[in-house]
Amino acid sequence: MLSIRELQRLRVCRDLPEKRRQDKDGVPRELPRLGKIHHAVFSPDGARVVGFMVRQPDIAGMVKRPDVFVALDALHYRDGALVVSLDKDACDDRAVKRLGLDFDRCIMWVGMDVRCASGKKLGYCSDASFDFKTGAVDSYEVTDGAAAEALLGTVLVPASYVQGYHDGFMVLDDGAAQLAPQGGVAAKAAEASVVVGAKAKEAGEKIGAQASKAAKKLDDSASVAVNKGSRALGRQLGKTKGMFAAFKSEYRKAAGPSKKKS
Repeated sequence: MLSIRELQRLRVCRDLPEKRRQDKDGVPRELPRLGKIHHAVFSPDGARVVGFMVRQPDIAGMVKRPDVFVALDALHYRDGALVVSLDKDACDDRAVKRLGLDFDRCIMWVGMDVRCASGKKLGYCSDASFDFKTGAVDSYEVTDGAAAEALLGTVLVPASYVQGYHDGFMVLDDGAAQLAPQGGVAAKAAEASVVVGAKAKEAGEKIGAQASKAAKKLDDSASVAVNKGSRALGRQLGKTKGMFAAFKSEYRKAAGPSKKKS
C-alpha cells in the first residue's frame, strides 16, 4: 500500500518514445518534467483513487499554469519518478472520458473536515493509503492537527466507513468515533508501560521524554500554521461542494485572466 503523502514527494515526468530515451552515446536522457502531485482525486464513494492533479511549475516563476489531471492507470514508476504514459488519453478531458468519470462527483478527500453521520466532528483527513495498481483505498487517516498527530497518532479509518460528502465534510459511519489513534508518541509510551521489567521502564522513560520534546516543538501556534497549510484546499472544496468542476473554476479565478499572445 502507498500513501498520498509518499507520492507527493515524487517528480512527475512525461515519457519519451523508447528510441529517444537515450542519446547517441547511450546515455539516458532526462525526461521532461510535468510537475508534482498536488492532490489525489477519489471516486465519489471514496473507494478508490482515480487519478491525480499534478501541479505544473509556474512560467518564469510568476505565471501560474493550471493543474493537469493524470489518470492513475497512466502512471508508472521509473528511476525514482512517476512517469506519464505516451497515450493521448492519459490526461485531462480525454482521460476523464476514457475512464467514464463524472468529474462533478469526484472528490479530493485529503484535507477535508471529517465528521460522523451523527454529527460528531473527528478532525480532518490528512492522508490515505491505497493500492497503486488498482486504486482501491485501504484506509483514510484522520487527525486533529500536527501536535495531536505527533503525540496521539492518527486514526486509521477503513474506506468502507465512508458514507459520502455533505456540507463540507467527509461523512463517516458512527463506528469511526470508537477507533483508537495509532502511531503517536503517547501511544507508544502506553504500550511500553504494560511491559514488565526494567527494560520497559527504560523504554517508557525514553518515549516519555520524546513526548515532552514533541509537545514543546509542536506548540499551538505551530499546529495552527501547519493545519492552515495542509487543509486550505480541502476547506475550499468543501465550500464549493467538494467537486472537481468547482475546483477548476476556483483555480482559474485565483490564477487570474490569462495573457493573450501579441
